[in-house]
Amino acid sequence: MTFGINGLDHFVLTVADSDATCHFYGNILGMTIESFGDNRLAIRTGDQKINIHVAGREFSPHAVKPLPGSGDFCLISSSPIATIILEIQARGGVIESGPVARTGATGPLLSIYLRDPDGNLVEIANKVPQNG
Repeated sequence: MTFGINGLDHFVLTVADSDATCHFYGNILGMTIESFGDNRLAIRTGDQKINIHVAGREFSPHAVKPLPGSGDFCLISSSPIATIILEIQARGGVIESGPVARTGATGPLLSIYLRDPDGNLVEIANKVPQNG
């Protein structure tokens, strides 16, 4: 192979209602909402972002069949899962499942799951230190 992939810069969520999406990710999860380009929206966390496309008004190029609610992804946090649960619940969010043990890209995770307004499955996880 002559090239490598080093990380993730952004991905796109197609949503039904950008205001509801921004409320969830901004107010419930505490992420930063930003505008860029020609009236485009993104949700920022650290060095990554989630670009928002409103269904029927997607920015080109886009997925062949962009649909709200078809995402399933994991966000990593260094805050303890117990703290995250309490803060999400205090902000009106609902934890669907967890905490549960999972396996991430670099090792074990302790995860919780919730859904955004479109039904996308959002996993929030702590990396679990490995013995050895």
